[in-house]
Amino acid sequence: MTTTTLDRRSHELIAFLESPASYPDEPAEVRAVQTHISWIFIASPFVFKVKKPVNLGFLDFSTLENRHYFCRREIALNRRLAPEVYLEVVPIYKTTSGFSFNPEGDIVEYAVKMKELPHGWFLNELLEKNLVGEKEINRVISALRQFYQAETPTPEIEQWGTPEKLKISTDENFTQVERFIGKTISPAGFDTIRHYTDQFYVVNKNLFHERIQQHRILDCHGDLHLDHVHLTPEAVTIFDCIEFNDRFRFIDIANDLAFLAMDFDFEGRSDLGNLFLGNASRELGDARVLRIANFYKCYRAFVRGKVDSIQASEKETTNSQEHERQSARYFCLALRYATAGSEPLVLAVMGPVGTGKSTVAKQLASELDWPIFSSDEIRKTLAGIPLDQRTPSDLRAKIYSARMTQKTYRRLIKNGLAGISCSRGRRPRPLQPHNSVILDATFSTRALRKLLRDECKKANVPFQFVELEVDPNEIKKRLKDRDEKTAEGSDARFEDFEKLNAAYEPPSELAPDLIRTSTTRSVSDTVKAILLCLADRQAVGTDRRASR
Repeated sequence: MTTTTLDRRSHELIAFLESPASYPDEPAEVRAVQTHISWIFIASPFVFKVKKPVNLGFLDFSTLENRHYFCRREIALNRRLAPEVYLEVVPIYKTTSGFSFNPEGDIVEYAVKMKELPHGWFLNELLEKNLVGEKEINRVISALRQFYQAETPTPEIEQWGTPEKLKISTDENFTQVERFIGKTISPAGFDTIRHYTDQFYVVNKNLFHERIQQHRILDCHGDLHLDHVHLTPEAVTIFDCIEFNDRFRFIDIANDLAFLAMDFDFEGRSDLGNLFLGNASRELGDARVLRIANFYKCYRAFVRGKVDSIQASEKETTNSQEHERQSARYFCLALRYATAGSEPLVLAVMGPVGTGKSTVAKQLASELDWPIFSSDEIRKTLAGIPLDQRTPSDLRAKIYSARMTQKTYRRLIKNGLAGISCSRGRRPRPLQPHNSVILDATFSTRALRKLLRDECKKANVPFQFVELEVDPNEIKKRLKDRDEKTAEGSDARFEDFEKLNAAYEPPSELAPDLIRTSTTRSVSDTVKAILLCLADRQAVGTDRRASR
């Protein structure tokens, strides 16, 4: 994969296109926007788009001939959904006096000329003003339904619905993102998303072939996100489809729809994302969209993370930190889809004292960007004891009584569920695709585990227990080490081991749904093992967590 940095000619061309005097219509001003593959110049009432001379592997704009070809393709393909917007391909000439749109000298570049769409009506703008509801969602779905119905599936197109062909794109993504590991995506996040993707292909092979048999693989839009939907009272305009690589358009309609649903999730409006997919499934007569949507949402979020990472790494990018931040958020969203799907999840990290629950829970919370609630912290808060101070011996019997323990766990579960929007019509917290939480607690008795299960069922929220295990001798060593620390949230020490160990009831009632892992290895390896187990369950589409 190669890229071409800006040369002197490119700088001169950009200066020409940024000047209002360059255009026949003499606009009052020209606003320039840059993506990782294009320069866009808004010269009202028109927009001119020039392709960068780059070769990114999945696209090749490195020659003038290629850029001319893909400009023509962009016009033809986008006229399917936005015929009034895409006007023509405009040559740019070079003479001894400079660049010009006048037909003199040599053609040195091409631009796609488009009609400018009025601001304030793009779907992302309407969303910011809280003006997107079911009516607007259904208008977009209706436009897409007509578009899909007009497309004819062919064997050439449908072959791209097989796992083997899909893996070309997903494997390419993983290869291109490897250089960003440790920068915008963690090693555990990268490995988990790749594992989930590969496992989904294996266990859902029949589903992919069923989609082909039902003729759900079409020449779609390929880049269906909020910025590319324009919604006025009079018209729905969907623009800027993929032109540079056919395999990115020869996709399952579920793949197309998942992009927009993922974008809603990313903006903290999973209620609208779920509404969009649910209504689209009914409108298109395609119930299986919902079965495969999370897989494609994971794919789409990963692609967006890749694109922002590429933009952040370009020398001419002026807002690299913002692209890095956006990239990390997209990769985190992809990890959430890979491990928990699109619904909120209560992840309970449990196990005997000294197994490293708090450390592992904090690292999981960091990977997934989920809030964490600790029984140790809640217990001490209820008792009025500083979190970093060991409970005085004369108070320990009181705050560790059965009554106080029950009160602690009820508060723990209440706090955990409080942040989760159980009603799919209510707006979640801003910038959160779904409000999942991690609970850090021993859950040492069957009764306490039942309490969590019962409360989650009442709230209609899925849950998952993760039990940490370690050799008793290692636990004793860790408890002895605690005696030397002055600031420690947990009160358990070496002298408490026998009593606490005897009181712990193994969670046999949770089998086979329990995730069990050892913490004798490093914290990062333990966290990765848990994420991989969650990804395995998500790949097979298990929904048993909420029904137990």
